Amino acid sequence: MNCPFCDHPDSKVIDTRPTEDGTSIRRRRECLQCEKRFTTYEQVETMSVMVVKKDKSRQVFDREKILKGLFRACVKRPVSTEVMEAIVNDIQQQLANNLIKECTTDKIGEMVLDRLKDIDQVAYVRFASVYRDFKDVETFMDELVKLKK
Repeated sequence: MNCPFCDHPDSKVIDTRPTEDGTSIRRRRECLQCEKRFTTYEQVETMSVMVVKKDKSRQVFDREKILKGLFRACVKRPVSTEVMEAIVNDIQQQLANNLIKECTTDKIGEMVLDRLKDIDQVAYVRFASVYRDFKDVETFMDELVKLKK
């Protein structure tokens, strides 16, 4: 593991512990050259899921893209990073458990929305407005009416 500060290739592990959700290992490291400390996370590598985009191109599932979308939707909302991580972990786990090799962006977006609906309705509408590409106020209002039911 290269040091993020000086790019030295050697570091020593100071502390190791599982994360709260138990899906990865958190390691506290110290660079052997500059002696600065940093944290790394180790996760089990799972089968790659291919995501079929709207233009029919395919990409490997990238949890960071979902997290970025969640962070944008949850700006200034009372949704913790841990909750957003849990949403992504849950989706990733569901795809792995169902042995899904390919999944559309539509399906993944719906999975995110299903979870956001119960956590924060404002974040839900924000995510939906980008994901569903609302073109006008009427589309936005239709989504709000559905949410209220």
